[in-house]
Amino acid sequence: MAADDTMAAGGSPRRLFHYNAGFLWDRRVRRILTLAGHDLRLGLPAQGDGVVVWGRSPYAGRGEKVAARRHVPLIRLEDAFLRSVKPGRAGDAAIGLMIDDLGVHFDSHAPSRLEVLLATHPLDDATLMARAALGIDRLRAADLSKYNVHDPGLAPPEAGYVLVIDQTRGDASIRHGGATDASFAALLQLALTENPQARIVIKTHPETQSGHRAGHFGPADAGGRTTLLTAPVSPWRLLEGAEAVYTVSSQLGWEAVLAGHRPVVLGQPWYAGWGVSDDRAPIPRRARVLTPRQMFAAAMILMPTWYDPCRDALCAFETALDQIEAELRTFREDRMGHVAMGMRLWKRGRLQAVFGREKPLVFQDDPDRAVALAQGRGLLVWAGKEPAGLAHPMIRRVEDGFLRSRGLGAELVPPLSLVTDSRGIYYDPTRESDLEHLIAAPLPPGGRARAERLMAAIVAGGISKYNLAGAVPDLPPGTRILVPGQVEDDASIRLGAGEVRTNLALLQAVRAAHPGAVIVYKPHPDVEAGLRPGVVGDGLADVVARAADPVALIAACDAVWTMTSLLGFEALLRGKPVTCLGAPFYAGWGLTTDLGPVPARRVARVDIVHLAHAALIGYPRYYDPVARRPCPVEVVVARLAVGDIPHPGLAMRWLAKLQGRFAGYARFWR
Repeated sequence: MAADDTMAAGGSPRRLFHYNAGFLWDRRVRRILTLAGHDLRLGLPAQGDGVVVWGRSPYAGRGEKVAARRHVPLIRLEDAFLRSVKPGRAGDAAIGLMIDDLGVHFDSHAPSRLEVLLATHPLDDATLMARAALGIDRLRAADLSKYNVHDPGLAPPEAGYVLVIDQTRGDASIRHGGATDASFAALLQLALTENPQARIVIKTHPETQSGHRAGHFGPADAGGRTTLLTAPVSPWRLLEGAEAVYTVSSQLGWEAVLAGHRPVVLGQPWYAGWGVSDDRAPIPRRARVLTPRQMFAAAMILMPTWYDPCRDALCAFETALDQIEAELRTFREDRMGHVAMGMRLWKRGRLQAVFGREKPLVFQDDPDRAVALAQGRGLLVWAGKEPAGLAHPMIRRVEDGFLRSRGLGAELVPPLSLVTDSRGIYYDPTRESDLEHLIAAPLPPGGRARAERLMAAIVAGGISKYNLAGAVPDLPPGTRILVPGQVEDDASIRLGAGEVRTNLALLQAVRAAHPGAVIVYKPHPDVEAGLRPGVVGDGLADVVARAADPVALIAACDAVWTMTSLLGFEALLRGKPVTCLGAPFYAGWGLTTDLGPVPARRVARVDIVHLAHAALIGYPRYYDPVARRPCPVEVVVARLAVGDIPHPGLAMRWLAKLQGRFAGYARFWR
């Protein structure tokens, strides 16, 4: 074997031998290692090979002995500090790994690769520090922790308490972090002694809350001014209300540092010894003073190997964070399950895939029955099928998103994005919508830069809602105004149009306002396909651009006039002036010339980047049909750009209809 074939990225051995069955069935771990340049093997290692073990697990000893006897390097793996939505014991795979050729981060008896980074890396690069600062802000804004089964809606205890953090019994970070089970009794006593007037809140571990592993504290430890908190309260909200934090070696102690605390630490976790914690068991070799931002850069950006499950590739921290955010939104919105009504048969397979990951959807078209079944569940209603007077505290209206597919919904092409709205729906200006609130709200940390990158990718990729390619006809010279036709019985016309409510009236209004302009009329794809009403005879426009690429038409024209068409939004993304005769969601914010009945409540003034973030990042949910999982918008844009999207054939469509009809009932009543 050639010398350069023996090493993976980072200089560690390429071939890694393992002696734990977990490496056989954990496909995510195997895949990350493979992408990192490693080849997992069974047998005995030779010179130039290595042995891989999981941290300090009970089975690690087998590999340790083989590595020592064969005189080969030992590689230890552990989960990254942003792991997954649910704990591994609940079935979620890790999105990142710590691959350590020196030790393991929670074992204070010897340096780990993370400790060496913290001790020796300059950690002074301005770009790296900016990434770290933004990463901290994003975790906090998204309410993200290592595990994320907490409920952001649960209120923490009244502020002003001292937080004592429990851990699971037998955890390796205790035993190898300079502590014992007895340390927890000492921890509680220390918190009581040093804070004689304060309320003490003991926070149990998420795996203790779920019943997977026992902790060190129980009901017997509560009483007097001490309470035991077992509810899945947000770690960030819990830390915000704390006056002081006490821990043995919990990862929540690190999050306390990020929240601005200087936690009291009895053990020797990886974050102790760098000047950010009150260490009661100092580690002499750790003498460097670091900032939380520098520690974040090492622990979250430089050290882990992050994985993108949609692109099946290693990735940067920020990409992994985008993916976790998408999966976490799905979990939080769908954890209680939904009853779905008003959903056409052919849509149900995709709806089940998008909204039924946590609990399968129950499809029920009878309003009374649907509301009754939805007790304890959410109620999803296709926006145009909502019965008058339907009442439910957790109702959400569903519609296609603005980056939908390659092909028409009317031709049974399933969507890659769907929106849900608890207030109304984006195309109905007669009432508030969640999208309006997102447009009026401040952007989240990093939102502006992300939206700018997204807009650039959409423009460069020629992405639109349906992505229907077609030749652009020769256009006469002059000032060209693009007029998109619409489906005249569409809800956006019924609810959002002004006096101009038909394609004919729209063309007449444009001609009256611009008698010398070149009017380019683009019929709606559904109308062209003969699937929906809205046909206009020839003669009113200078050019009728049938089956033409709408993105190419936008580029070829100088302005757009529309009633409520999404093409107006797509024109704004590309810097074209837009005049609205109705009240689409993008009208009324200072970006368009508004001649229609725009709601008076739209008083905020935003730029196109802000609008794009709300409409394309904050509002929709995206589904990757290749990886078959929730995904961030960037994955969908990449799929649409290259056409990497599976399309079911006719037989599969009929099968999907049958499955969509019966799957929800069968699973629900088991």
